Amino acid sequence: MQAKDIMTTTVISVDVDAKVADAVRLMLDHHISALPVLDDKGNLKGLVSEGDLMRRVRGPDVRRRSWWLEVLNGSGGSAQDFVKLNSRHVRDVMTRDVVWVQEDTEVAEIARLLEKHRIKRVPVVRSGQVAGVVSRANLLHVLSAMPDNSLRAPSEDDRVLRTKIDEALKQVPGAAVNLINYTVEEGDVSVWGVADSDFEENAVRVAVENVAGVGTVEVKMGRMPAWGYGI
Repeated sequence: MQAKDIMTTTVISVDVDAKVADAVRLMLDHHISALPVLDDKGNLKGLVSEGDLMRRVRGPDVRRRSWWLEVLNGSGGSAQDFVKLNSRHVRDVMTRDVVWVQEDTEVAEIARLLEKHRIKRVPVVRSGQVAGVVSRANLLHVLSAMPDNSLRAPSEDDRVLRTKIDEALKQVPGAAVNLINYTVEEGDVSVWGVADSDFEENAVRVAVENVAGVGTVEVKMGRMPAWGYGI
């Protein structure tokens, strides 16, 4: 099984010339804790994470506060802090030495990289551009879907079906597709992630069931937290 078999293909990213506040807004709006940083041609230039922002807005000896409140309201609430924070660009805070993988990287190798570098996710790169993201959540979901933990490669039919499901989910109104994971095994589909409501979860289920070639559909979705982060 390879990265392309489990990656999340809807990737929320930020421009390398964006401001820190722009990155914060994207994280909050999409309930995620990291963003690939792209140039104007869509090439991967870095990764900005919650950890990068926390280190930027708070020194090591300052009492811990909610990092997103510090960035949006200004650390300490002063005009000087506000200007300082809003004048900073993503390129100043992002991690430049990004660990990434290709679409054909084996899942076992991805797990090794996450453990070795103590990171939560890796971008999947195709010809220099981000094609998806594989997170710890993706790995856990695929392991739970494989009874014997064999991580065997899916059939070509399942890979084609996965592409069709990906497109179908993008048509669900309001669904946070970047927070939805799914696996396909012999036509049977397991779906994880978060939804705003039972109605949205049912819409996700119906979208998957309506894809030609899909067998059984098992949906295991939680509810969207007020302030939470996904993959």
